[in-house]
Amino acid sequence: MNILLSVPFLIFMPMVLSLLLLSPLFTSNEILIRRFSKSVFAIHFLYTVLMLIFFDSANPYSSVINFFGLDWIQSMGIKFSLKIDTISMILVVLTSFVFLMASLSSKFNIRKNHKFYYSMLMLLESSILGIFTANDMFLFFLFWELEMVPAYFLIGSKFSEQNEYNADAKKSAVKFILFTFFGSMFMLLGFLLLHYYNFVSNGVLSAGYADIISSTIPKGIQMLIAICLLIGFGVKLPIIPLHTWLPDAHTNAPTPVSMVLAGILLKTGGYGIYRFNYEMLSESFKTIAPILAVLALINIIYTAFVSYAQTDIKRIVAYSSISNMGLVLLGLCAINKIGLSASVFHMVSHGLVTCGLFMIAGIVYLRFKNRDINTLQGVAAVMPRLFGFSVLIVLASIGIPLFAPFISEVLTIIGAMNSDFSDVIKFAALFSLPLLILSSCYMLKFLHNSFFGEVKEEFLKVNDLSVHEFVILASILCGLIIFGLFPNVILGTITG
Repeated sequence: MNILLSVPFLIFMPMVLSLLLLSPLFTSNEILIRRFSKSVFAIHFLYTVLMLIFFDSANPYSSVINFFGLDWIQSMGIKFSLKIDTISMILVVLTSFVFLMASLSSKFNIRKNHKFYYSMLMLLESSILGIFTANDMFLFFLFWELEMVPAYFLIGSKFSEQNEYNADAKKSAVKFILFTFFGSMFMLLGFLLLHYYNFVSNGVLSAGYADIISSTIPKGIQMLIAICLLIGFGVKLPIIPLHTWLPDAHTNAPTPVSMVLAGILLKTGGYGIYRFNYEMLSESFKTIAPILAVLALINIIYTAFVSYAQTDIKRIVAYSSISNMGLVLLGLCAINKIGLSASVFHMVSHGLVTCGLFMIAGIVYLRFKNRDINTLQGVAAVMPRLFGFSVLIVLASIGIPLFAPFISEVLTIIGAMNSDFSDVIKFAALFSLPLLILSSCYMLKFLHNSFFGEVKEEFLKVNDLSVHEFVILASILCGLIIFGLFPNVILGTITG
């Protein structure tokens, strides 16, 4: 079973096939490219499900890849070490599912450069999976940087009508790169300091997670390292004021790319904070946590108001994502088991919700060539099936019981209120409760303005959901309902 359930295969299978797809040897037939790519993502998802079925939290999957008999860079104690524990296993499955949904939605959203598009999508999946499974901080950084390459091309290249004539697409991609690179400089500085002072303090020349003993590192240096890493991860989470790249990227990227950005890419920031600040630098994180809780509160409240002021569906969902990722940060700041469980659970529930909302935004744009809720109306009359899915996914997003976000939002508040080392975090949890009202305001505004009212004459001939689109939205909705009714499927894995 260890041969079958291989971590390197999980990561590098999409990467190798992306290179094959991009090579001149592969056919240029668009239909074959699309079918091949969907098959790759489907097989990969089934593989991750198989790994989840056989996963044992007491014996996580791990492996070390040797190059010519060497553990990568022996002189610096850097190994090509991979490991999947409980939390990374959950995020790996979520990643594979979101990429499968994105590949399926690409059928109608991607109109040109198919080989390049699907190859970049596979490469992006490999790099994100590498982030979630790396067991060495420099390997983590390698995958973190690698992820920028396909993300840049997916945001800024012309793949569809949506960004065909949009001069801002490349600007958004450049903005994404600049923000990420800015954060990466601080992150690399933090890793170098952590590597050096761990060697000086403990005599261990290693970048492996298990070999980092931060408790013996001077507190001032710990704090400096923690701040450097938080800046790097804060760009992706994103934490205000490092968030401004996100709405522009969502607005100009094709729908499947927006699904991946919101559904998965933001989670790498939360995972990084958990893996390094929460786990390795726990003492300094406890000191910074009250400040981060205030920043999380700003994320939650401020971007909710900004989202309400938007008229573009994509920008509404983009700002709501920033608001909801504030809950992920708040859950981590609680520094208790409830808060951690809530944070991971909200990553999953938010990933599913945003995936569905961006899919809805893409369908609306495909049919009406418009995403402005002030000029859309009567969509429900001509697209009743889309309306049904939209109502359910919107209800899920605002935290209605029986859906997954309700569980994660309630657990986050409970975890933060039970934080036993700072009253600031308790106050942040108390004042974040208006999120439930604010999210209802902007999401119901989107639903009311777009779907209700008298249908315009030019909309009367619009077709409802295709079978392809129905399957995607139904799959996402099933995930939201299953995890809402049976949250212990995830929570039991984390706390068990």
